[in-house]
Amino acid sequence: MKTTAIIVAAGTGSRFKSETPKQFVELGGKPIVVHSIERLAAAPSVDALIVVVASEHVTRLGGMNISKPVRVVTGGATRAESVSNGLRAVEDDADLVAVHDGARPFVSVDEIERTIAKAKEMGAACLVAPVTDTIKTISGAEISGTLDRDKLRLALTPQAFKIEVLRRAFEIGEMSEAVTDECYLVEKLGHPIAFVEGSARNIKLTYAEDLILAESIAKTF
Repeated sequence: MKTTAIIVAAGTGSRFKSETPKQFVELGGKPIVVHSIERLAAAPSVDALIVVVASEHVTRLGGMNISKPVRVVTGGATRAESVSNGLRAVEDDADLVAVHDGARPFVSVDEIERTIAKAKEMGAACLVAPVTDTIKTISGAEISGTLDRDKLRLALTPQAFKIEVLRRAFEIGEMSEAVTDECYLVEKLGHPIAFVEGSARNIKLTYAEDLILAESIAKTF
């Protein structure tokens, strides 16, 4: 089965508070998004890659030394629109799609392979990590309860799907900021989504201080 990876890197990274979008900030001598692209390209199950970036950054990804086909397409106003644009660019012979955040440079090849394998089996799979903090619910100005963290997981990427499942999910047409990952839409289909245990090291860089942690992880990755 042929798998195409969509790397989503079209965000402005406003919370990172940098003139340079976070995915293009350098980590270990190259942009963060390039690390993510290289990780997906290194996975044996990935046959082709589509990188989704803002229109003004399309030319910033030249010169990558990757042997697999890479196509760069323009993103949209929201994550869902960007993934939808990437999905439309997938070749007709693809059977599965793996969607990954461009700002997650520490995903391992093993995590990618296990997620894709589970999607082949179940039709949809999400890489997750355990929740180690105590999670409270609130009501008004008060704490209203404590959630059982054994039943909670952090959603990571990649998230992988048989292409017909993801296409049906996008036919729902919801492209708002509320759609923060692809499983959100697949859940609305009522399609089962398998989870694959991953590592909390697979962080998404969101704030400037996350770069300090990323530099530390990069030394041992």
